[in-house]
Amino acid sequence: MKFADIKNDIAFRKIFGNQKKSIVLISFLNAVLDLEEGNRITKVTIIDPYLLPRIMGEKTSIIDVRATDQKSRQFIVEMQVADKKGFEKRVQFYTARDYSMQIQSGDAYPKLKPTYFVGILNFNIGFGKNYIAKHYSIEEETGKSVLDDIQHRFIQLTKFKKTKNQLTNLIDKWTYFIKNAGQLDVIPDDIEDEGLITAYKQADKYTWKKDDLIAYDNAAMREQDEKGRLELAEELAQTRGVEIGKEIGKEIGEANKEIEMIIAAHKRGNTPKQISDFLGLDIEKIKVIISNYSKN
Repeated sequence: MKFADIKNDIAFRKIFGNQKKSIVLISFLNAVLDLEEGNRITKVTIIDPYLLPRIMGEKTSIIDVRATDQKSRQFIVEMQVADKKGFEKRVQFYTARDYSMQIQSGDAYPKLKPTYFVGILNFNIGFGKNYIAKHYSIEEETGKSVLDDIQHRFIQLTKFKKTKNQLTNLIDKWTYFIKNAGQLDVIPDDIEDEGLITAYKQADKYTWKKDDLIAYDNAAMREQDEKGRLELAEELAQTRGVEIGKEIGKEIGEANKEIEMIIAAHKRGNTPKQISDFLGLDIEKIKVIISNYSKN
């Protein structure tokens, strides 16, 4: 077996966005949301991830996987490799929009069903040590949640440090799969969950069609190109920053040298007019420097 890198956009959609293999998404969502018995997901319908604008001028939203379950709850699952500017606001926008789009003007609000955003990130978003960040709207005094229809979960791959022998629950095993599948060539022995086993099998590139492999490689190249552009931009910014620093330092050095020459000439009894004629500097500037020196 040769598993794909699940962080690759094509691989992620192929594994989690396959309606014929929806057991994968069901298992993952039940694990990450930690839903109680009787409230667990048993069926999902995967929705076209390309969401068209609702109003003129609005940007088209492209989300990795969107789905609804048997209770009409909505789920947005997104893989994010690079830390994009405004990410936190964007995910709130997506979730709030999907929540509000469930009803039309005049419909009863009780028809609204919960909406969950699950972000798999290759960077940190929470302040805690746990690799899973859970975000709710809670009452400050009691810590209880009343406005609980919109929730966010973030799996922070950069905080996940567990080895294969340290995985204690299903979400650990799912996260290990997402982070490390590209470096594995066998399904770990302790995997018993049918959904996760199916995900491993779906990730085996030896079973993929040629078109899928080409799309996978193209996505990987695009990611490398984007990474290269970002690294180049950072390098140029740093280089430019050093250049600007040198320029500022040079200007400060020259300014200090001017002040030293003005003070030295003043000490030798030269008038501001004489110093101005000799150094070619503005006489008013010379008077201010001499005045400040005299005060000290």
